[in-house]
Amino acid sequence: MIIAIPVDEGKKSICVSFGRAPYFLIHDTDSAKTEMVENPAAEAQGGAGIKAAQLVVDKGANALITVRCGQNAADVFKAAEIKIYKALGSDAAENLKALAEGKLDELTSFHAGFHGKA
Repeated sequence: MIIAIPVDEGKKSICVSFGRAPYFLIHDTDSAKTEMVENPAAEAQGGAGIKAAQLVVDKGANALITVRCGQNAADVFKAAEIKIYKALGSDAAENLKALAEGKLDELTSFHAGFHGKA
């Protein structure tokens, strides 16, 4: 399984803004390899959520762990059959472990999105 997590500049904490996260941690549970991918949508004028979601899809993710997610990005994930999980706390590594242990719930509530850069 390939899991994506939006992370802050320090690359260890989950970023609360999915579309504007500076990086995505991409973890492959089969190979136990993790890579950090810069998020080109972080500085987008608009549509950051959709652009970031497409990056996650292009990386072959099967699952996303995030604090929150906009409806437009969630629609991209639904179309790509990517499950979205609600993060527990802010530590990315702990959330990977929690998902492996079946402790994360699927995220079912999505916000309308933040249109334009805040």
